[in-house]
Amino acid sequence: MRNRFPSLSLSSYGAGWSANRRIAIVAAAVAGLLALAGIVALLTGGGNNHEAPDSAAPAPTGSPSSSEAAPKPSSGSGSVPKPPQISEPVAYAKAAAQMLWSYDTRDTSRDQQLAGMRAWMTTETKYADWTSVSGQVPDPVLWSRMADQDQHATAHITEGHYPGAFKQALAEDPSAITEAYIYVVTVNGKQTLSWKKGGGGAEERAVTLAVQCRPNHDCTLAAIAPSVTQ
Repeated sequence: MRNRFPSLSLSSYGAGWSANRRIAIVAAAVAGLLALAGIVALLTGGGNNHEAPDSAAPAPTGSPSSSEAAPKPSSGSGSVPKPPQISEPVAYAKAAAQMLWSYDTRDTSRDQQLAGMRAWMTTETKYADWTSVSGQVPDPVLWSRMADQDQHATAHITEGHYPGAFKQALAEDPSAITEAYIYVVTVNGKQTLSWKKGGGGAEERAVTLAVQCRPNHDCTLAAIAPSVTQ
């Protein structure tokens, strides 16, 4: 039986984005640090992607609905943890990745999952890419199938770091980041899945996040970008 939460694999996330879409996400993250060619190179750089195991369910079809753009606060957040009060980009990105790779359909509805994830996002709409985050959640039908199997997952984070291209751009113009204070961070770890009758498995994970950490404020999540692990 296929019982996996496929959209958290991130193995092909962003593959269908237009050139302008790709440029916009990391352009905000580096806040003008890179020229256009450099941004494209960062977005299309290689990463450690992993194929789904044989037990994986097919990836959900369609885009998040308009209702997902603003999940109702009253729906609660189920098992989704609240965003931590962290002001250091790498530490926050690691916490965000753990949240993204963890879920529990036994006590959390799809709407609650979305509402819980939304709480991690920056409120600055100029930099927030909610679609890239909400797109990690399977469609309602697949979530229901997962819930029928009591599927849940936990995550272990092994490390987080700034990709080389981002560090180089920051070194070349340190003041440029003061416009948005958005940092690009790659996080690596492992996701462990479980379901009924002792079923389960584990996979390595890698994701690149854009996090906003303004001075004297807690960090927030701005976007999920294609994998950049160098």
